[in-house]
Amino acid sequence: MEQVFKRVLIPIDGSNYSLEAGEFGIKLAKGYGMEVLALHVIDETALASLSRLVRKGEEELRGDLQREGENCLNYMAELAARAGVQLHRLIEEGTPHRAIVEVAEREGVDLILIGKVGRRGPRRILIGSVTERVIESAKCPVLVVHADLRNGPSGPDLRA
Repeated sequence: MEQVFKRVLIPIDGSNYSLEAGEFGIKLAKGYGMEVLALHVIDETALASLSRLVRKGEEELRGDLQREGENCLNYMAELAARAGVQLHRLIEEGTPHRAIVEVAEREGVDLILIGKVGRRGPRRILIGSVTERVIESAKCPVLVVHADLRNGPSGPDLRA
């Protein structure tokens, strides 16, 4: 049987759900011999709002968010290396759901694996708004991971 999924995109925002989805994605990639693209999106809307609230310049705040994204992606790279999975890291800036879908199309991924709820939190009853919009917009299958957070995250807390 031909391998259906060869490349999986895993958006990571540092939230517990995204980290749990990332950990699951690495296990899935190992089991099916998939290549992983780990993506962190710097939310341009949040960047503008935060720069006004925290009284930092937008460039300084962008640097902080860039470093946070690198920490998330480094965590994923460590997991992938331990599992023997090939992982590529990407950081994009934009509207999260749009950036995820655009990267998926540009990079030719076969599957998007995303946490049920991300950093923006549960704005919807069942799933987060970014996840919902990715499901609606993606041209490839989307696997939503419902993390079991009763025991807390299994990864480090990467939030600033």
